[in-house]
Amino acid sequence: MIEANPKAELLRYLQEGRDALLWKLEGLPEYDVRRPLTPTGTNLLGLVKHVAGVELGYFGDTFGRPFFTGQPPSWWWTRNPDPNADMWASADESREEVVELYRAAWAHSGATIEALPLDAVGRVPWWPEERREVTLHHALIRVISDTQRHAGQADIVRELIDGAVGCTPGMDAMPPQDRRAWEEHRRRLEEVAREAGA
Repeated sequence: MIEANPKAELLRYLQEGRDALLWKLEGLPEYDVRRPLTPTGTNLLGLVKHVAGVELGYFGDTFGRPFFTGQPPSWWWTRNPDPNADMWASADESREEVVELYRAAWAHSGATIEALPLDAVGRVPWWPEERREVTLHHALIRVISDTQRHAGQADIVRELIDGAVGCTPGMDAMPPQDRRAWEEHRRRLEEVAREAGA
């Protein structure tokens, strides 16, 4: 299908990543959505909180349309010296609050994208001065890239938690194999890695 509207096409790819991220939270208990599963602490709810902040920054502050009209939350980059503050949710931040923030970011982003042409110029406040100017088109591509990257991380984290894989419900994009076949596949790959590493 050829998309005649470039904004709509870009938004479709952005929404696919958004939906995939939220789907990774479904059916998991509170501990599992917050559990750090990499040496750097990557966790599912933190990924969602991070991409919410990414959207609010690039489609809000960058184009003079800030989301937070008063004092931003304590984890926001202008208030918190911890560079990882947006990559995890505190115990008093509920999953519902983080998801609600992300959905509010979608609406805020959508309003910015609808209101401005793709060649509108904004300034990314956290970038070096000499590179701060960007177009809305550039910001959209950057946010799509970031969202899809984090959706991929979420896919791996979710697989580590309970073995669930896939892009969205009903589309796992995996060959139809049972658990035994996957175990055999993994064993074969381990053998090849050992042989190559010898």
